[in-house]
Amino acid sequence: MDNFIMVGIDDSDPSKRAAQFAAELARSLDAKLLVVYVIQWTPFTFNTPEENESRHKRREEEVEAARSKILTPILDDLLKSGTKVEGFVRHGRPAKLLNYIVAEKEISQIVIGRTGAGGLKNIMFGSVASKMVQTSSVPITVVP
Repeated sequence: MDNFIMVGIDDSDPSKRAAQFAAELARSLDAKLLVVYVIQWTPFTFNTPEENESRHKRREEEVEAARSKILTPILDDLLKSGTKVEGFVRHGRPAKLLNYIVAEKEISQIVIGRTGAGGLKNIMFGSVASKMVQTSSVPITVVP
């Protein structure tokens, strides 16, 4: 069984620091790093069939944009540093989805930035980091 460390990223500086910290940790433990970008997505709205079709297309465009502009540059940098890494973009509620991935991939540890791209929603922690600390089943390192 592989030893997996997961880092949740967005386009914030704390997230980039978290990815670098997670990569150093993964290399020191000879672990594989899973980099995950979650696009906030609410599936429950009342739309016409035409709006739903447009929304699905917009969702696919958002995934591709996040992959090319945010995820791929981080993965490329981490691969150059010798980190065993894989990554993906998903839609959903970030804390809930990250906790699901922990179980699905048998993650042994999570690394996350203290605040995200949404700004200071909480003086101590960003909302995703705060929820993860409260609900995770594995150890979490919060990077400032």
